[in-house]
Amino acid sequence: MDLGLAGKKAILVGAARGIGYAVAEVLAREGCDIALTARSEDSVKDAVAELGKYGTRIVGKPVNAKQPDDYKAWIEWAIEELDGADILVPFTSGGSGMGTEKYWYNAFELDLMGAVRAVEGVLPTMTEQESGSIVLIATTSVLEAMGGPQPYNALKASLVTWGKQLALFHGKHGIRVNVVSPGPIEFEGGNWDMIKGTMEKFYNAQLRQQPMGRLGRPDEVAKAIAFMASDAASWCNGSHLVVDGGYTNRTHF
Repeated sequence: MDLGLAGKKAILVGAARGIGYAVAEVLAREGCDIALTARSEDSVKDAVAELGKYGTRIVGKPVNAKQPDDYKAWIEWAIEELDGADILVPFTSGGSGMGTEKYWYNAFELDLMGAVRAVEGVLPTMTEQESGSIVLIATTSVLEAMGGPQPYNALKASLVTWGKQLALFHGKHGIRVNVVSPGPIEFEGGNWDMIKGTMEKFYNAQLRQQPMGRLGRPDEVAKAIAFMASDAASWCNGSHLVVDGGYTNRTHF
């Protein structure tokens, strides 16, 4: 299948590792020019250097998404560097945690406003060119009550509703907005890798709930995101795609 990604310009926020980097790799391999960012300058440099082997234009510089002015300026820089914006995938996240307002603030600024500010930054360009694809990243924790009352779950859930609203409002501008919710994904240095080493019983309990007997890999989610971002998914707008290997129990009619 030709995804129609060659020559597209993709802006990826939080794409120096894990699922974000896997998406960058898939898109670069398919011929996309990419602007990416993360908080760590070294990780951004490494990602840009590694992705260069695919022969497309890859640019990047670090930014802290919790600094609104700097973050908005980065989005403007990315659009200018790529001379446009066809695809946006924001991966910003404050991670899980319960208790103090600190976690609510982190989730609000990163999981919610990290996506909001990025979307608002690309919409004028996408509206002017009358085309664009935005993929928001939620989680299977928005589908079922998992892990206790966490800000992460609540703020990620808001992206599902907001994504649908964006899709309905901006469809007339040729802009598609979809949401992808990954299940537990394991990679070296990631959360589940750390849980495996520090909370073995909990990790094994999660494995027992996996129909396929393992956790997912970043590339398995990345390919689904790339499809939703591509012209091959041209009639997907306002969709919510769950990529979890059958982990969640909810049935969609």
